[in-house]
Amino acid sequence: MVSIVYQTNKKTGITYAYESISYWDKEKQQSRARRKCIGRVDPVTKEIIPTRKSSSDKVERSNNTKNELINLDVTGLSRNFYGATYLFDSIGNKFGITSDLKRCFPDTYKQIMSTAYFLILEDRNSLSRFPKWAAIHKHPYGQNIPSQRSSELFASISEESKMNFFACKENVV
Repeated sequence: MVSIVYQTNKKTGITYAYESISYWDKEKQQSRARRKCIGRVDPVTKEIIPTRKSSSDKVERSNNTKNELINLDVTGLSRNFYGATYLFDSIGNKFGITSDLKRCFPDTYKQIMSTAYFLILEDRNSLSRFPKWAAIHKHPYGQNIPSQRSSELFASISEESKMNFFACKENVV
């Protein structure tokens, strides 16, 4: 898998862009990455400015003037963890949990699922850590749930709605 990774040099404050290729190291039994610097990131325009000429750049640059920068849109790129949440999505769909949550909690079921995913995967962390987790994990709600909103979410779940949800599961079993 090829992706672009950004890293800031702490001494100079310059952010560099690297082409990262993931691979499995059979000897160490872990994933590894090969990185190649493709340039530095302009702090104002967020464009990647190539730092070195390579043979592939020569073909690209022959079509451009020497002073023209290669414009890459990097604003919509992100890297998220998806393995465990994909598993939870699959389990929820297979056993009907997702559809039952949607039926019983139509406005908040995605928030409930994302909160549950966090609590399962980060069992030793409090919900105040959810924003950091949400920034790097793909989850059903897809947005941050601040601590205050999670408190409101829990308060909005009535005893009656819980019983309705559990009744859905009893009909299946």
